[in-house]
Amino acid sequence: MIHRILIVTAVAAEADSVAGGLASAGPGEGESPLPGGFVLRRHARADVLVAGVGPAAAAAATATALACAPAPYALVVSAGIAGGFAPHAPIGAVVVADAVVGADLGAQTPEGYLPVDELGFGRSAHPVAGELVARISGALADGGRPCAVGPVLTVSTVTGTAERAAELAARHPGAVAEAMEGFGVAEAAAAHGLPVVEVRAVSNAVGPRDRAAWRIGEALAALRDAFGLLDRSVFPATVGTAAEAAPPTSPATTPVPAPVESESPS
Repeated sequence: MIHRILIVTAVAAEADSVAGGLASAGPGEGESPLPGGFVLRRHARADVLVAGVGPAAAAAATATALACAPAPYALVVSAGIAGGFAPHAPIGAVVVADAVVGADLGAQTPEGYLPVDELGFGRSAHPVAGELVARISGALADGGRPCAVGPVLTVSTVTGTAERAAELAARHPGAVAEAMEGFGVAEAAAAHGLPVVEVRAVSNAVGPRDRAAWRIGEALAALRDAFGLLDRSVFPATVGTAAEAAPPTSPATTPVPAPVESESPS
């Protein structure tokens, strides 16, 4: 059984950019409908899934794909655009997570913020295997697109003030970016025993909300280029090293309509 890569984005614009870097699917491939209105865009080595905005939507869609896809996966990737933490990740940079962090999964107390781990109710971070991070960052650098490596934070409310940006940076030293889906994707991948990584391109700085300074087009172009490099280097080796004896997941049997495409989140 041939294994594949599952790439999860929030919105169609991100999926289009990722798909633009991937090799085309063979004859008979294309789109595979999944329960819940989700659709897999199938390429030569990878499937691209538009999951919706936020960690809950991302977890639900990713879990659906992992349970119902027509072929098993070797790796799950959370992908898209993101806000970058200065000075680590300027606009246009690509970031690779060495940890996928649920940055607001916890409780505020008089003594400060406590992550859910310290409350005894689960986990708030998924470390990414160092060897995987090294392969991805090395492939990007070799292709002329150096990246920033560090924790990528998942938030349910996008940062819009300097105070909040400083709070997150102090709580998570070395954080390179913030987005809204990675932790949900990682939770679903972990439930299925699969490795996960987050790869994003920076469209704006984390801090005061200034839409005039956003460079979404530049970030989407960087995302396309990054996944083109990964599809020619890292992905073939990843699917090639997956265990051939692993049982396939159950295919979806009932076609359902594709979800309505949305614009990039604000």
